[in-house]
Amino acid sequence: MIRRRGPIRSKAFVLYAGEETPHRSCGIAIAEAFGRPTAAYQSLRRGGITGQGTCGAIVAGQLILGELLGDPDPRGPVTDGLRGAMIRYQRRVADELDRGESDDLICDHMTAPHGDFRGQARHAFCTRVVAQVAQLVDETLREEGVEVPATPLELADGARFDPRVDADREPPSGEALEGGDAAG
Repeated sequence: MIRRRGPIRSKAFVLYAGEETPHRSCGIAIAEAFGRPTAAYQSLRRGGITGQGTCGAIVAGQLILGELLGDPDPRGPVTDGLRGAMIRYQRRVADELDRGESDDLICDHMTAPHGDFRGQARHAFCTRVVAQVAQLVDETLREEGVEVPATPLELADGARFDPRVDADREPPSGEALEGGDAAG
């Protein structure tokens, strides 16, 4: 399990948890945490909408790496930085990400042991996965010399959450989250 907690991880956690701000889907929470436009990430919700695809947070992480480390010329070759980052990211996902009881990264396989997809246990599990993926992506980018600042977020009550200052919103591993919208 990825235990390090940086500001990007905290922002992704708050965005997905849906307790202090409206819930974002897994891919959108990752994109928004890294300051990327979110429209294309909509299709990553629940493993490509159907649950049969790879976890949307993990795919979002790959897309972030591609956006920030890839060649800006669509005809350009894969950059050395992107190739190395993807190899390290995929290895760390396989070795370190808490996927629960699942042997693979398929959304339904990862979430099924946690009950109903709209239930609190599944929501808490996925919130932790989103936070872990955000941390992995942040660390992978930093290894390539790319630092994405965690920008402040306006919360539903009008308060401002600055993940650089108030970074530890995530409860210790294994603790349940309160409420939140479990829509996926």
